[in-house]
Amino acid sequence: MISAEEYLFYVGTALDGMAVIVAELGDELANERPDIPDANSPYAILTHCLGVMEWWGGHVVAGRPSGRDRDAEFTASGAVNDLVERVRRARDQLASDVAGADFGAPPRNPLAHEHDDLVTTTQGAVLLHIYEELAQHRGQMEITRDLLRSS
Repeated sequence: MISAEEYLFYVGTALDGMAVIVAELGDELANERPDIPDANSPYAILTHCLGVMEWWGGHVVAGRPSGRDRDAEFTASGAVNDLVERVRRARDQLASDVAGADFGAPPRNPLAHEHDDLVTTTQGAVLLHIYEELAQHRGQMEITRDLLRSS
C-alpha cells in the first residue's frame, strides 16, 4: 500500500510543475487561451485542479461541505502570484485531508450522482482520482504553454 507521504510526493510534483508553468508564463500569458476551440488558459486549468482537490479531497474524502463552482473554474483569471499562493494553501489542506483519511474506508461524503464505481469505492481510490486529474492536467498545461509560446 502507498503511504500518505508517498502519495503527497507525487501530488506535490504535479502541483509544483503546474505552478512553475504559470509563474514562468506570467500574468498575461497564463491567462491567455490558445487559439483552438474550447481551450483553457493555464490559469483556468490550475484553478480547476484546485477545485478538483477541494471537491474530491475535502468534500468526498474528508466530509467537508463544498462551495465549488466548477463552471467558474474554466473562466477564472487573475494574478499568478495569488494563484501560486492558493496552490500552497490547497496543498497544505490536501495534506491534512490525506492525514485524516482511511484509505480502505468508504468516502465520508458519497456522491449523490453516478460516477465510475471504482473511483468512489474507497477514500484511497478517491485520492488516486485526484492524482489522476492533476497528472493529466499537468500534461495539458505543458502543451498549452508550448502553444502559447509559439504564437
